[in-house]
Amino acid sequence: MATRFASCSCGQLTAHVTGEPVRISICHCLACQRRTGGPFSEQARFARENVAIAANSTQYVRKGGEGTCATFHFCPRCGVTVYYAADAFADYLTIPVGVFADPGFPAPTVSVYESRMHSWVVPPPDAGHYA
Repeated sequence: MATRFASCSCGQLTAHVTGEPVRISICHCLACQRRTGGPFSEQARFARENVAIAANSTQYVRKGGEGTCATFHFCPRCGVTVYYAADAFADYLTIPVGVFADPGFPAPTVSVYESRMHSWVVPPPDAGHYA
């Protein structure tokens, strides 16, 4: 069974994950662009029972366009988001792919909010594409 380690920049907030993600996606929505400081976000969703979080986090709750909320957990020292929990997917935790610091991480299989995608971004052609 695969095991992965995610960490903020300073190493204070970590997540140990066992098993494969149930979904790997990229999101082009404006909220994700602001949250990451990049043109899109990439995240992997894991069954909650397969994720062990170590250390305390600061939380930010954001209400999405569909009316549901997501609680983002970030390091109070360096500010990096290490995971988030979406109300709509209570049995899962989502972890930004970048905090794994693993260039071999599997490619995204879903690309969402493509209507807000930067013109030069090219998602994987075999991914599901949603406006």
